Formats: sequence, C-alpha cells, structure tokens
Amino acid sequence: MPALTRSKQDYLKALYELAPGGETVPTSRLAARLDVSAPSVTNMLGRLAAERLVAHAPRAGARLTAAGRRRALEMVRRHRILETFLVKVLGLDWSEVHDDAEILEHHVSDRVLQAMHRLAGHPDEDPHGHPIPDRLGRVRRRALLPLTALAGGETARIGEIRATDARRMARWKQVGLVPGERVRMREARPDDHLFELEVRGRRVVIGAQGLEGLLVERVRGGPHGRSR
Repeated sequence: MPALTRSKQDYLKALYELAPGGETVPTSRLAARLDVSAPSVTNMLGRLAAERLVAHAPRAGARLTAAGRRRALEMVRRHRILETFLVKVLGLDWSEVHDDAEILEHHVSDRVLQAMHRLAGHPDEDPHGHPIPDRLGRVRRRALLPLTALAGGETARIGEIRATDARRMARWKQVGLVPGERVRMREARPDDHLFELEVRGRRVVIGAQGLEGLLVERVRGGPHGRSR
C-alpha cells in the first residue's frame, strides 16, 4: 500500500475512534477532534475520498471505506501498542501517555513496534481498556455502555476509557475510576445530571459531564476488583 502522510493517518484514525462501528461522522465533530478548521477538514476529506479511503458528501459528513478502515486500524494498533509499552515497560503513568504515543506512532518502524509488543507481553488491550487490533485488523468486541446508563443498585466494571485529556484521566484515577475497577451505582439522578457511585468502598458524587467517556460492562455483585 502507498505510504500516507501523517495528516492523512490522523484523519483516518480519528474517524475510526469517533465511529468504530462505521457510522458517518459530522465534519464539525472531526474538526473538533483534530482541532482544525471546518474548511481544512472538508479539503482533506475530499483528498481521502479521491483515494477511496473515505466516503464523503458535503454537509453530510464522512465515513471510512473498507480500505480506509484497514489503514485506520493499522494506526490504532500502533498507538495502543505504544501506550502499553510506555506504561508496562517504561513505567510511565497511563493517564499521561496519549500525547507521547501520538508522536511515536508516526515514526516507529514495524520491526520496532513488534519488539515493543513482545516486550510488553503481547497484550490484547491498552492501559485505557481499549482492545488492540490484531495484525489482521480484527478487534475484540464487548458489550459496553456508558457508566451513566446504570440504574441505582447496579454493579459494573470499568471496561474502557474514551478520553485523551490528562487532567480528566488523572481525576478518574484519583477516585478509582480506572479500567478493571468495579463500581456500584448507588443513586442515579439523570434529571439533575448527578450520579452517586461507590468505588473501592468510598462514596463518590460526580456530574454527568465528569463521567463522559467512561464505558462499563455490567457484572453481578461481588467484591470490588483491584485497580491497575
């Protein structure tokens, strides 16, 4: 396959991360994700559409084609392996490695990436709970839902963190909302945008906006799991 510029790689990866199920992504969401102007997004999408990597209609957004999805998953795999290596092997904090991986993913060779994956123990998910695509682009599927969707009394395990902001992740880490940890919804008050949780035996009250990006798997009762 022809090499892609860093900018094109970033666009394809962003489209996948915003819509892993293949849905159409509005131009405004893509612009906000990449912190670029809407006209710049429209211009790049036109170029990617010409290469048959995205399907794009003006004012209707864009979605990955099968070829674009393959290229996007290559970058997602690189990013998630790098994050895992930085945490497991180099000992960096999982809430602070996103930006480092964003830089490295464009410069590490496939051979070095494979060595990093091996040294990290061939993990199948990254420190944020995201499944790492295999070398064929296959991604393990799980039944995840937003933490805010839990009803009062339900218990779940934090399955995945969809955030890139280090401050937000540091706050979640501080209160125990980390991948693998169990959490019980003590009381849900969606009309007031407030949620009372129990994490590691402690009561935590957080607003809906503060929980955005936390996805969980429902589990039956039992002792709280250990954090990572």
